[in-house]
Amino acid sequence: MATMGLTTDEQKAVEAFKKDVVEPSMQNLVILDFWAEWCGPCKELTPVLEKVAADYAGRGVLLAKINVDENKFIASQFQVRSIPTVYAIFQGQPVADLSPARTEPQLKQMIDQLLDKLPIQTGGGDAPGKPDIEPLVQAGEELLAGDGAEQAHALFAEALAAQADHAGALSGMIRALGALGRHDEAQAIMDSLDTETAAKPEMERAKAALAIAADAGDPDEMGQLKAAAEKDAGNHQARFDLANAQMAAGDRDGAAENLLHIVAAERDWNEGAAKARLLEIFEMIGLEDPWVAATRRKLSAILFG
Repeated sequence: MATMGLTTDEQKAVEAFKKDVVEPSMQNLVILDFWAEWCGPCKELTPVLEKVAADYAGRGVLLAKINVDENKFIASQFQVRSIPTVYAIFQGQPVADLSPARTEPQLKQMIDQLLDKLPIQTGGGDAPGKPDIEPLVQAGEELLAGDGAEQAHALFAEALAAQADHAGALSGMIRALGALGRHDEAQAIMDSLDTETAAKPEMERAKAALAIAADAGDPDEMGQLKAAAEKDAGNHQARFDLANAQMAAGDRDGAAENLLHIVAAERDWNEGAAKARLLEIFEMIGLEDPWVAATRRKLSAILFG
């Protein structure tokens, strides 16, 4: 489930990353080195990293290496722009960028600072817990609220790699795929969920997104729909289809304006379809969103004013 929405190669990369980095980092501090065969500075840094990792092995420090040529997907998730790039990973999350440190004393100083702050388990200890992936999910939501669906998709994939059943990450993944036009993949994830997960509150936003996507018109026909709605103010179907096309194109203001127009003119049209669509949009965006709050007030003014 954690790899749904990804290609086969990306799925394999995520599974390998979970095994080699995420799982060991539950109890250890993992030094993650992004390198390549052709990179001279990487070859100079490698023996330094290996020595430091060996010296700190007794304190719960491990070394993992990612060849950027063979693992482009993982490198892209960490936004690696140059190599060598080195991160410290704890409980599945980057906790420090070690890239500026190129000497043994510099690395040891940074690692000492991290070990003083992190609850590294050097003995048998308890079973590893789940990593805190909420920052990833929150960052994904912020990107999804803007124009960052592609980046949001990557963050939700990373979150699911660490915790496959996280409802917030699943919901975000489904909505990110929908925003990218990959509706079949989004629906496939929804269909694969067990009853308990599908019933969680976080999934309501994903269900609303899928419902909107299913009825979305073709954005290329938007001009014709707009002309039809302007020609006949009572052509609610054209206006409703226009709102769907606008929502699919990311114009939520235009979609809301047209749906509110229908509610104001004939609130019971098509069994209240315009109001229902607005409520689905609110659910998809999130009821705590300021835009949703403002638009709900407009709807309330029409219904109860």
